[in-house]
Amino acid sequence: MNNTKTTAVSGCVIWFLLICTISSCVMPVFFIVGSISSFSDFAIQTTGGWLCPEGTTPESYSYATTTTDEFGNQQPSTAYELHCVDASGTVVKEDPIAYAFIWIGIWAAVGLILSGVLTFVFAVPGGMLVTKILNKLRTPRAGAVN
Repeated sequence: MNNTKTTAVSGCVIWFLLICTISSCVMPVFFIVGSISSFSDFAIQTTGGWLCPEGTTPESYSYATTTTDEFGNQQPSTAYELHCVDASGTVVKEDPIAYAFIWIGIWAAVGLILSGVLTFVFAVPGGMLVTKILNKLRTPRAGAVN
């Protein structure tokens, strides 16, 4: 196996390992950040700009509700919605979920981009390390009997 083949194999191995490792650490963090911040004013204004009809203002609307825990018990909870309000104060459109999916998707895309950048940053040093190890393994040592 010549050095080019060793480098290609090590590059593929290190790329696969890095993207799996980095993404498995980065992506859950960005999903959590997106979920927690989905009811913020900034999230409402950003996604409302895309979802609300022209001439309306996106507003956050929250109300008390209940949810069921893992044991089947009812627990108090707060629900959030995006409301598109026109100039007279009338709610033109209610969106209880699409805005949150879009917001979490934005954060997921940022996480994917960061994972890709980190993979590129660590791929070259990691590939060089794997190549060095593979070359060491195939180089016969002095005094070895064939």
